[in-house]
Amino acid sequence: MDSAPGRLPTAPTAPTPMTATASTAATAVKALKKAPAAPAAAKATPAPISRRVLNRTLIARQLLAERPPRPAAQVVRHLVAMQAQEQNWPYVGLWTRAAEFRQAELTGLYTDKDVVRGTLLRGTQHVTAAEDYAWIRPLLQPAPGTELRPAYYARETHGLGAAELAAAARALLADGPLNRRDLGRLLVERYPGRAGTVLAAAVQRMLPIVHPAPNGVWGGWGTRSSVPMALAPAWTGRPMDPAPDVRRLVERYLAAFGPASVADVQVWSGLKRLRDVVESMPLRVLRDADGRELYDLPDAELADADGPAPVRFLPAFDNAVLGHADRSRILAEVDRRRVMPGHSLVLPTFLVDGFVAGTWSVQATGLRVQPFRPLSAEDTRAVVEEAARLCTFAIAEPDAQRVDLG
Repeated sequence: MDSAPGRLPTAPTAPTPMTATASTAATAVKALKKAPAAPAAAKATPAPISRRVLNRTLIARQLLAERPPRPAAQVVRHLVAMQAQEQNWPYVGLWTRAAEFRQAELTGLYTDKDVVRGTLLRGTQHVTAAEDYAWIRPLLQPAPGTELRPAYYARETHGLGAAELAAAARALLADGPLNRRDLGRLLVERYPGRAGTVLAAAVQRMLPIVHPAPNGVWGGWGTRSSVPMALAPAWTGRPMDPAPDVRRLVERYLAAFGPASVADVQVWSGLKRLRDVVESMPLRVLRDADGRELYDLPDAELADADGPAPVRFLPAFDNAVLGHADRSRILAEVDRRRVMPGHSLVLPTFLVDGFVAGTWSVQATGLRVQPFRPLSAEDTRAVVEEAARLCTFAIAEPDAQRVDLG
């Protein structure tokens, strides 16, 4: 459901079921096996990195240690892609990371086609720079023959080939965007007796589809059935990269999320079988306190264990929380179910001392903040002050800007 203008949605909506299998990435892995190996990273056993150092490094690389005076476009590009399952969450993610960010800045990037919103990492909605979408989306393309295999699509596409359905959708979208409901209706006219919503979802899985503004802008509009769908190359004027390099994706990930294990990269991206890719790269090899092997860019700095970690409010589904297989560097295992209660939900959270300390939501009277455990007097003041700033940003009505610390 979309929220009313000027207000955050009260609860995130579960993603549409989509799971990407990367044929392009798999091809890249095979090519790497045939090509001469890159200089191997040094295998000398380093001193283990503590969880606190990993935490502070993540906070710094996620631009959460301080709000830099960066334009929103630069922040989006640094983060590679920002979760955008609900339209207002990327705005909050940018507000918490960029000094002086205002809603109009991201909205302008949408309308100028510098930033796009579409299915990307893990088969869910993300915001990314248009130039990055052009090479990242092909890496996530389902392998030939698997596009319609999941049961959600298979029941409604039985006897209908993926190539045929994709070609039909391309023809329908050739003259410009169509909303999801209309695209589904037109596909059903061509292929009667099937569910239009599923056919449209299958198209979104197979083709580089983006959702043009005003969809996704602050406050939202319409319903999910009215979400516009456009072919990314036609909308942005940027063709899809026919031979993207998966190593580029790994490097970009490490710059914003590293150090990280192979499993971390795979969980974040939704890709599989990346070990050969990672091990072929000239990366720095480290280990965490549990002995797990971590990789990082050769010249990337690790933060000090006592580095800054001010209170920060994160939107639902934020990749700072979701970006690793082992999330203990920011989210304690004991709190995991409170943040991820099921049904594919990941609640909005707030950080104290760099770690998730509770969740928050928008209510009729303002912001409700729910700590997982009692806060110190100093932390309570910091949480309330930051929540009040978020209220000013997120809620237009002064009478609905109260902070309720539950």
